[in-house]
Amino acid sequence: MGKWLSSDLRVRVYGKIEQGESRRAVARHFGVSAATSVRLAQRMAATGSLEPLRQGRPPGGGKLAAFAALLVGWVETQGDITMPELAAKLKAECGITAHPASLSRFLIGQGFSVKKNTAGHRSRSR
Repeated sequence: MGKWLSSDLRVRVYGKIEQGESRRAVARHFGVSAATSVRLAQRMAATGSLEPLRQGRPPGGGKLAAFAALLVGWVETQGDITMPELAAKLKAECGITAHPASLSRFLIGQGFSVKKNTAGHRSRSR
């Protein structure tokens, strides 16, 4: 993956290109690759913006998304369930294999957190 450029550098590079300088000369002046200056000019022509696209996967997907209501229901009815127990229950009832860490991240994304009560036992709350 390439190195990202700050917004002000993008604006300055495009400003020089807009003033009529060649893209290669602008690239040498600012210490970026010629391909970068070409891509910035193409991005501005196509979208009207110099901001980079969002990287990574779009949020909300994954194999656990389809089972969100089921998982949340299990955790709300049995608040002290552990992640390995939850993974085993998901495997037994739905046939879906999920790592306990993935289940934990999913539940944190759903708004759950782990709280300990005064007896030292854990329970999940939303």
